[in-house]
Amino acid sequence: MPRLIAPFIAAALIAAPAFANPRIVSSTPAPDATVAPISRVEVTFSDKLVTQSTGASLEMIAMPGMKMNTPMKMKVATSIAPDGVTLITTTPKPLPKGTYKLSYHVVSVDTQRADGDLSFKVQ
Repeated sequence: MPRLIAPFIAAALIAAPAFANPRIVSSTPAPDATVAPISRVEVTFSDKLVTQSTGASLEMIAMPGMKMNTPMKMKVATSIAPDGVTLITTTPKPLPKGTYKLSYHVVSVDTQRADGDLSFKVQ
């Protein structure tokens, strides 16, 4: 009987691929950074992304010297870099001074989803 069980135990002990949500490896600008006016935000993830299920939005959440009751949605285009792991968000022109929040939703090639956001400031 032990001879019959041994192959099943061995098969169970072989490492299977781990499925985990894609996580941020780096971003430009970095979270909570203060930068000069930019027109491009890049977020690199731990896993390759599915283009059709990935996107981002960008909002100005604070403007120097002005009270904002609601965030101002910025016009953006999103794409995946040739490396397959970097989400690129571009604006038609450099962002004016203010505080911004980039919200993203990504799906990795192993169908794991991640949502999140990062904020930065333009001076």
